[in-house]
Amino acid sequence: LRGNQSDASKTYEDLFARLDSNKDGRVDVSELRAGLAAMGIRTGKGAAQKIISSGDQDKDEGLDFSEFTKYLKDHEKKLRLTFKSLDKNNDGRIDFMEVKQSLADLGLDISKEEAEKILNSIDVDGTMTVDWNEWREHFLFNPATNLQEIIRYWKHSTVLDIGDSLAIPDEFTEEEKTTGLWWKQLSAGAMAGAVSRTGTAPLDRMKVFMQVHSSKSNKISLVGGFKQMLKEGGLTSLWRGNGINVLKIAPETAIKFMAYERVRTHERFMAGSLAGATAQTAIYPMEVLKTRLCLRKTGQYSGMFDCAKKIMKKEGVKAFYKGYIPNIIGIIPYAGIDLAVYESLKNLWLSRYAKDTANPGILVLLGCGTVSSSCGQLASYPLALIRTRMQAQASLEGSEQLPMNLMVKKILEKEGFFGLYRGIVPNFMKVIPAVSISYVVYEYMRSGLGIQK
Repeated sequence: LRGNQSDASKTYEDLFARLDSNKDGRVDVSELRAGLAAMGIRTGKGAAQKIISSGDQDKDEGLDFSEFTKYLKDHEKKLRLTFKSLDKNNDGRIDFMEVKQSLADLGLDISKEEAEKILNSIDVDGTMTVDWNEWREHFLFNPATNLQEIIRYWKHSTVLDIGDSLAIPDEFTEEEKTTGLWWKQLSAGAMAGAVSRTGTAPLDRMKVFMQVHSSKSNKISLVGGFKQMLKEGGLTSLWRGNGINVLKIAPETAIKFMAYERVRTHERFMAGSLAGATAQTAIYPMEVLKTRLCLRKTGQYSGMFDCAKKIMKKEGVKAFYKGYIPNIIGIIPYAGIDLAVYESLKNLWLSRYAKDTANPGILVLLGCGTVSSSCGQLASYPLALIRTRMQAQASLEGSEQLPMNLMVKKILEKEGFFGLYRGIVPNFMKVIPAVSISYVVYEYMRSGLGIQK
């Protein structure tokens, strides 16, 4: 669409005439599909349908000439903006460093080879850079702007709430922020977390119990542990500590999101860890309360506030930050390994199976997310165990108050290496139900709040 307006509309007219094979003044989906294929323009699955639906204003399942030109003009405007934002040095061409840089800004690190591969697929004249004409030709009939697609599908989603609050927060695009989509997504995620935590609470309580009480001399089995709990407090006692665990989702999500927005100029891992640490620092007293409430005996506290009051009176303010250090240190192996494993699984999938689309389907995404979070948990688990023990310390009569390093030493001497992994069985047992529940609830919430993919 070079030259002036009349040229442009002439091009549109020729194009329209070529596509409108039955000459009824409308281009429908099958004509568009056939026409584009005949012109050798590769489009993704469902692209023709998407173009028709987004341009079809009078809902007659086809585009007349004015709808057709309007669609192309709007689409070209978007493409022009994307091109401009990619062309960092404004020389009217995009090279592979600019592609790499733009993806890095969006939280996606790709190698030089991958950036070159993306460029090669668009580059017609073999200069290894892409100018505006090549860019436009490539994307004009491609309703999705490719890079965005990969990013959107593979955004490492924090919807999967495994009950551990160390995951790195979601990236939101500018568009999601201006349309208010971000808060809907955050609330859908929070709701999903609340339901999945409640659904897996008994396993979570069991994990805390084992982390604190299980030892070589006092072996707690899953079945034995649950029997003990039922005997001590009846069925509802399995959900002790769940109330506050659900309550802390909201402040934590909000603080993490706001902190992340502040520091997102840093690399994603750094920014995410900083945001996580900020949120953890702010809500840490709730973590301590959760552990104490999980471990409470029948009648020990009448509720959260009573528990907080009693800890305050008996142990003072500093009790609310017990175990804070191992908790903060734990963010680093967790987030680092989670991201690294996720990126490797993602790149493996993209290189092996991404033939027509970057969308791997929900099972693959959930699978990758679950595996990467589980690896992160595995690495940071000893720190989580130490944290829980330190939080519980004063509530265990007669247990000495040990700092972190001595506690690790004591556990290793008495229990050996696996002493640091007490409670890992119920912890991993709850992963799959937690992921499934949070995904299902998230999908329901999403359609309820009207968030489209």
